[in-house]
Amino acid sequence: MHFASPRPRKDEERILPLINIVFLLLIFFMLAGRLAASDPFNVAPAQSASEATAESPEMLVLVGADGQLALDGKILDDAALGADVAARLGGAGDANPRIRLKADGGAPAVRVVAVMELLREAGVETLSLLTTPKVP
Repeated sequence: MHFASPRPRKDEERILPLINIVFLLLIFFMLAGRLAASDPFNVAPAQSASEATAESPEMLVLVGADGQLALDGKILDDAALGADVAARLGGAGDANPRIRLKADGGAPAVRVVAVMELLREAGVETLSLLTTPKVP
């Protein structure tokens, strides 16, 4: 028996399936992935008539409808929140870091004010309360 010698393969032919797989994986991760971290619990901000925009944040404090607290995506209790914020402010030097407070619209106002007091006691001088514009 006589077999024909195998045809020599070009390098482009061997790498083409790999390129196809890489593009398929890229498309898959673009569709399935998220670019920003999500909040640790669901927060629907309160509504406001003001249309002012928030400046770039340095710390984000969340208050859930049940009064739960989080700082930059990490769930904390009141004492840990105050200590963590104070530690971060102490390490900021002369810089005045911005604090954003995002409270759920269903959160008790007393709880939101208590969190504001807690942040003030931790050394926060400027606080931005995040709201959504009220639809007329």
